[in-house]
This record gives sequence, C-alpha cells and structure tokens, in this order.
Amino acid sequence: MDSETKLPVEETLTADMLRDPETLAKFIVSVLDSKKARDIRLLHVENRTIIADYFVIATGSSRTQIRSFADEVEFKLSNYGVTPHHIEGADTGVWLLEDFGSVVVHIFSGEGRKFYNLDKLYEDTTEHDISALITED
Repeated sequence: MDSETKLPVEETLTADMLRDPETLAKFIVSVLDSKKARDIRLLHVENRTIIADYFVIATGSSRTQIRSFADEVEFKLSNYGVTPHHIEGADTGVWLLEDFGSVVVHIFSGEGRKFYNLDKLYEDTTEHDISALITED
C-alpha cells in the first residue's frame, strides 16, 4: 500500500474528527497497521501522565522500516492539517517518538522495545482493543 492509497477509515474521516484524541490514536493505529508495523498497542495514559492522553506503541524491524512508519503517519495526518509538535530519535533506529499533543507515537526496534519496556512501565493503564483496526496478514 503506498502513501496515495486511502485507508478505509479515511472514506468518512474529517480534520474535525481528528481533534478527538481517541479518534486520532485509532487512525494512527490504522496507518501503522497498513504499513505492517508489528505488536501495535493503544494505551490510554491520561490518568498516568500529563504529556498525552494516548500512547501508540509499535515495532519495526529496521531503521528504514521505523522511519517509513513514522513518515507514513506524518504524511497521512498532514492531509488533515495535523503535524507533529515534536519528533525525537529519527536517526537512531532504536526508538522514534512523534508527539501529536494528545497522542504520542512510539516506534521501536525489537531490541529498543525490550530495553525501554514502555509496555511494562504503563501496564496499569487501559489498553484499547484494536482488533477491529488491525488487518489479517
């Protein structure tokens, strides 16, 4: 799937809808899934941290793939006027962070995900069921 292909969710999506943090987070999950990100999780962290309402966590297998995931998220959201406030780790290939205000996207290498272990750190938060957003291989 290339960047020009619309995701099914985009048929009815509007920029106003993306102002809702949960809608924004779920759209990001769909974008990452379309690029074949692995082990995607959507955590509601609002009661645990002041930095965001949601974390989207995903894994890529290489620096190039991690960057590709982030680029696709940025591209798809830019079509709706949404841009990241901040990006960190774009060149490390271990942990790339995109801050969209109410949603922070964490894209890790497998080793980086194990090392930083955000899954464990935020295990007491609510994980959203994203099974309806994830496609079968």
